[in-house]
Amino acid sequence: MNTHQRSFRPAIGRIQANHVSIRLGRGSSAFEAVRDASFEVSPGEFVCLLRPSGCGKSTLLGALAGHIKPAAGVLSVDGQPVKDPHPERGIVFQHHTLFPWKNARDNVAFGLKMRGVKRGQRRLEAEKMLDLVGLNGFAGRYPGQLSGGMQQRVEIARVLVNQPRLLLMDEPFAALDALTRLRDIDEALLLADRIIVMQAQPGRIHKEITVPFERPRMTEIIASGEFMRLKHHCLHLLHSDRRGDTLPRLSPLGL
Repeated sequence: MNTHQRSFRPAIGRIQANHVSIRLGRGSSAFEAVRDASFEVSPGEFVCLLRPSGCGKSTLLGALAGHIKPAAGVLSVDGQPVKDPHPERGIVFQHHTLFPWKNARDNVAFGLKMRGVKRGQRRLEAEKMLDLVGLNGFAGRYPGQLSGGMQQRVEIARVLVNQPRLLLMDEPFAALDALTRLRDIDEALLLADRIIVMQAQPGRIHKEITVPFERPRMTEIIASGEFMRLKHHCLHLLHSDRRGDTLPRLSPLGL
């Protein structure tokens, strides 16, 4: 094997959804939360799901994490069907799930402990992640001693420390700021490479939008004509499918 072959590492984190439908509940109370969803996310791509409330976005993320099994179709990551939860598919929920009896460092290090990483190494890795999310100096604080936004950053660090192939986030910034229906779309346009707009129940893929802005993105682009045009387009897509509450929700899907 030559040097080039030895150094080659294929990109990881490709998501493929092939005609996925998901049903929730049993018997007469069962309903279709997601219907015939097909899409692909490339390695390294940042994709946001934008949707009216109750269209199955959280259900779809739960299925990608391995917590929910589709009724039809296939979800795969790097060519392997998703069957069960795995640390390589990390998920950050809207509300933190931190252990209240563990400090921030030990919460972040918990996954490493379960994998058998030695104490000194997992302590070091946890503190690196806390520094990454802006919590340097708070490693010894317990969740009850942190603000809601700080707790959510600990939650993000706890997922990132496992170096997942895929990072799934279910409205992870809700605790960091009070998002209005317009700012949800602003977040999507500022963060994402692509936006997938979903329809109301049953959740279906309505439209995919490629975000044309180069990186790094400065907040000044919010005032640009192209930003406003895309924002108006997203609002039109959401309001054209108005069924009750159409408050847009944001969810980064793949990193």
